[in-house]
Amino acid sequence: MGMVGGSLDAFIGGVHRRAAIMDGEIELVCGAFSSDPAKSKETGKALYLPENRVYNDFEEMILKEKQLPEGDRMDFVAIVTPNHVHHAPTKLALENGFHVVCDKPICLNTEEAEEIAALVEKTGLIFCLTHNYTGYPMVKEAKSMIASGALGEIRKVIVEYPQGWLATLVEVTGNKQAAWRTDPKRSGAAGGLGDIGTHAENLAEYITGLKITQVCADLTIFVEGRLLDDDANILLRFNNGAKGILQNSQIANGEENDLNIRVYGETGGLQWKQLDPNTLIHKTNHGVRIIRTGVGNLSKAAQINTRIPAGHPEGYFEAFANLYRNFAIHLRAHWEGRDADPVYDFPTAKEGVRAMKFIDAVIASNNSDTKWTDL
Repeated sequence: MGMVGGSLDAFIGGVHRRAAIMDGEIELVCGAFSSDPAKSKETGKALYLPENRVYNDFEEMILKEKQLPEGDRMDFVAIVTPNHVHHAPTKLALENGFHVVCDKPICLNTEEAEEIAALVEKTGLIFCLTHNYTGYPMVKEAKSMIASGALGEIRKVIVEYPQGWLATLVEVTGNKQAAWRTDPKRSGAAGGLGDIGTHAENLAEYITGLKITQVCADLTIFVEGRLLDDDANILLRFNNGAKGILQNSQIANGEENDLNIRVYGETGGLQWKQLDPNTLIHKTNHGVRIIRTGVGNLSKAAQINTRIPAGHPEGYFEAFANLYRNFAIHLRAHWEGRDADPVYDFPTAKEGVRAMKFIDAVIASNNSDTKWTDL
């Protein structure tokens, strides 16, 4: 693996590195860790990389790595930069024959996302988008249960992602994470909607297997002086006739990362919360069943994404690692000219395009008097 972004003071870069190495499948061999060459070199030194494999920028890394013999050069690129630096390195990597793992959202806008999706299709290379919440075992179990008909026809979906860390104008205090997420030039047209709302959208479609067809949205900037939305309330319509509610907020004081989803069908409901990720609750009018990671007769998808015995907490890093492990399995299969077992799944460029079109539809709905807007 080569890495673009992820210097020592960047949060998500460290997450990607820990997740990638968890299964012994992937080794970090090179990087362009910052737009500041000195910071990139400092990061490479801290990660014990040889000096000649730490580059000043992603263009230099991709082009020089391509010149190395096969088996010595990197096999794929992990892109862990702010949103506005997703498209260029992804495009250059794919054009030069490198597979890609990219942090979400896929790009800055739909036009860029569709270009990347088309390039993935054209090259036949593997692209993984790290909507990491899809990697949790109980999310896999929920998806499998719904696909098997355990809830009957899906009728209602409620998905929420509240945070409180942007309840004040944190971006002017030197907080690097807040600064780029609230800057339209680096984040894109959406703030909280793009940062965490797309996680909620992706989770709702992934678990249910349904597609959002229309949105009716109300976006707000509550904090004076902020340039992008920090609160969203959205009504959803799905392709099977189901209705839904999606709300995300970054000004919900006291909230951490309480991503949660409830899905209701004709015969029952499911509930999952990221703050208690090892638990899935199956509800019916006849009682409640608590489903736990590693306990009982779980689906194949849940079992292969469970790493440790029941009762041992596993969460954010392990879910992230499942995406990298599954990506590595598909990469090996690609090299061997065969198809990987689809149960080892991960989000792709198609999900990336969906998220960008979701943002477009929500913004259009928010700005419209007619409200219901097609996705």
